[in-house]
Amino acid sequence: MIQNILSIVISLGVLITFHEFGHYFIARKCGVKVLRFSIGFGKPIYRFVAKTGTEFTLAMIPLGGYVRMLDEREGNVPAHLKSEAFNNKSVWQRFAIVAAGPIANFILAIVIYAIVALMGIQSLTPKVGHIQPQSPIAQTNIQPGDELLSINNSVVSSWEDVNLVLADLIGASGTITVRYQDLLSKEKETDTLTLNRWMAGKDSNNLIGEFGLTPWQPKVVPVIAQVVKNGAAEKAGFQVGDKIIEGNGKPIDDWGQFVTLIQNHPGSLVSIDVMRSSKNVVLMLLPGSIERNGDLVGYAGLAVVPPVMEAGLWNTRHFGPIESLTYGAQQTWKMTALTVSSIGKMFQGLISIDNLSGPITIAKVASASADSGLQSFLKFMAYLSVSLGVLNLLPIPMLDGGHLMFFGIEAIRRKPVSEKIQSMAYRVGAFLLFTLMAIAIFNDIARL
Repeated sequence: MIQNILSIVISLGVLITFHEFGHYFIARKCGVKVLRFSIGFGKPIYRFVAKTGTEFTLAMIPLGGYVRMLDEREGNVPAHLKSEAFNNKSVWQRFAIVAAGPIANFILAIVIYAIVALMGIQSLTPKVGHIQPQSPIAQTNIQPGDELLSINNSVVSSWEDVNLVLADLIGASGTITVRYQDLLSKEKETDTLTLNRWMAGKDSNNLIGEFGLTPWQPKVVPVIAQVVKNGAAEKAGFQVGDKIIEGNGKPIDDWGQFVTLIQNHPGSLVSIDVMRSSKNVVLMLLPGSIERNGDLVGYAGLAVVPPVMEAGLWNTRHFGPIESLTYGAQQTWKMTALTVSSIGKMFQGLISIDNLSGPITIAKVASASADSGLQSFLKFMAYLSVSLGVLNLLPIPMLDGGHLMFFGIEAIRRKPVSEKIQSMAYRVGAFLLFTLMAIAIFNDIARL
């Protein structure tokens, strides 16, 4: 719980601060007087007034922020300060001030991705482990052990790349090209497959699996590395160094087979043959049980000796300062395009609205990425920053994009949109935003 809270506070706090600082910085450059710079909503827990008269505030609810500027539409403005009011600035200055928030999020994403690149990017080569029959990829001649090179003309050098390309293919129809390197011949081959509204309207957390692919995994020899104290395995007599060779009379040569056997026998005795110091020893194991997704699953309390990864399975890329910034810009553009495309597909009904997520899911993902290490957490923050930038640019009144839409109309008409129309539009925008938030929170609760 503490990690969930800290993860979401840190990630959202940084992103919101940068977003609001973008508004603040350009507002000051345009000569607008900023009254308050607030991170969070509700009762202030910290307040500081700068020499410029701006009040900097940290509030109780860290789920947003705002920059309040001097504006004649919000109250009386003294005559000597009218030139510093937001509403008295040119349409292009107002446009720049409002656009600066989302732009700051894109800049932050570039910087975070650049930091990740400087740390060195390690990725798992997209080597195929298994092909699911009757799946899209089964239409090709790809075999287990082959390495994917590109999908739909997009180069893939890791399974993360594969997942991103497949996300962009949701709802796609037509012929897709797949390029791969044959395991045996080492030749680079090209094949095609046909999609028909692939994954349209469906909710899936495993696009790679839905495409029919299983990543290659090394064979894990079932040799025991650790026995959990007072666990089921210790009570059965397991020792470090034991090699499992049979389970309930059936040969076992891979750790996955043993795990499956134990998980399928919660609370039921299982006969396990192990090789110990060149001797065959038979152990009777009574697996414990734990509830997972509504089902009882058996567990033993054992850890296996990790496999040796073959050379070439992991790719490690190192970047210099300039290359890292280039990588950051490319990744930010790629994630921006994917986010815009996904929003468009959601409006078309190709992507289910069940994919909308709210603060609960964001907190869980933030916590999980923090568990996976600093680099994973930074990638999550970068993508969240891109999402925040894109969402704020949507032409919905109350969002930055809605204000930009009105400023664009004003620039074309050479006069502002009437207050009555703007007020009505803001009410509609508020209804849309609250509806989307309600759906997102409902989805969060449903996932729990």
